[in-house]
Amino acid sequence: MTSTPPFAAPLDLGGLRLRNRFVSAPMERNYCELDGTMTDRYVDYLVRRAAGGAALVFTEASYVRADGKGRIRQMGVDVDERIPGIARMADAIHAHGALVGVELNHGGRTAQGAVSGFVPVAPSPIPCQVVGGEMPEQLDADDIEHLIECFGEAAARCRRAGVDVISLHGGHGYLIHQFLSPAYNKRDDEWADPTLFVNRVIASVHDHAPGIVLGLRFSALEAVDGGLDAETTRARIAAIDTDRLHFLDVSAGNYESGQWIIQPGEWERGLLAPYAAPYKQDHDIPVGVAGRISSPDVAARIIASGQADFVSMARTLHADPDFPNRAIDGGRYRPCIACNYCIDSLAAGPIPCSVNPWVGREAEQPSTPAEAPVRVAVVGGGPSGMAAARELAAAGHRVVLYDERDDLGGDFALASTLHEYPEYHRIVDWYRAELADLGVDTHTGVRVDASTLAGGDFDAIVLATGGRGPALDLPGAHTRRIRDVREFLRSGDPAPETVTFFGADREAAAVADDLLLRGTRVVMIGPQESIAHDVGRRGKIVLLPRLAAAENLTTHLSSFVTRITADTLVVSTDGDEREVAAPGELLVSHGVEPRADLLADLRSLAPRLGVHTVGDASGDGGSIHAAVVTAADVAQTVTTAAVTSREEVGA
Repeated sequence: MTSTPPFAAPLDLGGLRLRNRFVSAPMERNYCELDGTMTDRYVDYLVRRAAGGAALVFTEASYVRADGKGRIRQMGVDVDERIPGIARMADAIHAHGALVGVELNHGGRTAQGAVSGFVPVAPSPIPCQVVGGEMPEQLDADDIEHLIECFGEAAARCRRAGVDVISLHGGHGYLIHQFLSPAYNKRDDEWADPTLFVNRVIASVHDHAPGIVLGLRFSALEAVDGGLDAETTRARIAAIDTDRLHFLDVSAGNYESGQWIIQPGEWERGLLAPYAAPYKQDHDIPVGVAGRISSPDVAARIIASGQADFVSMARTLHADPDFPNRAIDGGRYRPCIACNYCIDSLAAGPIPCSVNPWVGREAEQPSTPAEAPVRVAVVGGGPSGMAAARELAAAGHRVVLYDERDDLGGDFALASTLHEYPEYHRIVDWYRAELADLGVDTHTGVRVDASTLAGGDFDAIVLATGGRGPALDLPGAHTRRIRDVREFLRSGDPAPETVTFFGADREAAAVADDLLLRGTRVVMIGPQESIAHDVGRRGKIVLLPRLAAAENLTTHLSSFVTRITADTLVVSTDGDEREVAAPGELLVSHGVEPRADLLADLRSLAPRLGVHTVGDASGDGGSIHAAVVTAADVAQTVTTAAVTSREEVGA
């Protein structure tokens, strides 16, 4: 990269100027009140992205009419009561030098009555099975006219609140997209014209909010049978009144092809840039693009090559709001690992981040050094141990980190070697670099006991020793080799010719998938009704079809192993026992139990600020998100206790 990377250059958008080419994309976050009103939590989140250097910060797909609401805490722009909260948000973002954008949306067939309280409506009565399959009512002409008016009125509210930029959501299978798509617009009246609705919406926004910068986000392809392909989409966009727009923003997919909306980590970074390039040729307005733009080199390549003028980043800035500033100045950033835990949490409520414990609670993140630095030992160098050590060291504490393995990362580093998780190594590498720069005194290859720490004069101890698989006590267990799946990965053994899994959870699925791709014949037996039941839909959207198509995979689900022999297993399915072929080693994947053998011995050392457990060792693990959140909270607990202890001594 040159000393001035291409994404650092300003960009004119309508009558506005972006300070750089990084746009914080309209990512759904579920941070609003239940009625769609802006909250302090959401303002804090968005302001943090503005402070991190994004030139334009979008909120999210915001519903213009109540029956278009798709998430329980989705932002609304449907009534005037929303204006004060949006204005407060806009003022706060402007204070950090960024522009403010709102994306106007209506869910159409993707909105469900259980969330919105209304029967969904759509161009044609085609249900969306992905979100429950409720049959939408077909919009009549009067209701279409009302919706067009609602888009315009929503834009006017945003303008009154101080919003700079409006984007119309014309992609991802929402209402505007439904009119555009032959898969979902089966009308035979004037609204069968695929671009009539969006052109009328564009006109309505201009009428209600004259002069506001206006753009369109759309899917370059749907990737579903009968839907829009790249060529047809290009023709549709050419028929839209783009002379009344100030930018285009290219994405992909719809709800039936969700892997194209939010791509898995297995897919190439920046994969949508080639789909954006034709729109740069066709139109004289700036073009943006999304899609796995998770590193500065990818962003630079896209802009320098002329494929797009700006990059729309959602998960990348979710993981590290400082990414723009760090990319511009060459600093280190916390990487997104494309696990899709964020999107898979949407149905439950406010979304977290697997790698950033402060997402959604930005106001709680420490911003000043600890008042009373202390000396802390962290035992265990997996995600929770590394996170605890980093948070403590960043606060100014003196940290010594021990791990019995020869390198940091724990079982998560093992997972990063699997085909499904090619981005996982990035967060392990980031932690290693952070700990080195923060001066954490790291000792690997050291098996700790109480005597190891006895003379260290530690004020606090953090136990992050992870977990171990539960023991398997079944008749015949002595007849063959049996290992926990994590033990198998730690061994580094080559892919066997055949192997049998007892368990069909997340870990079993990922390891089986990797072995299948290496040519191993796999038998999977599990009590679960489906493979990877503990993984969200987006997190396994590519994995499950691949497993279903694998010729070398045999599965026996809803089944319990009752007896083991050298080559077979006796399994019980719905109370019926049968013997099934189960060749090779038996790999067990039944989760983990806390590995806290040291806890009592460490407590006997009685460090004045206590012994604290994090991650799997505390029983709060099971995901990297849980691990890093408990670690961050423990670090804050130690910091607070140190101040309290000093005050008590002083008193």
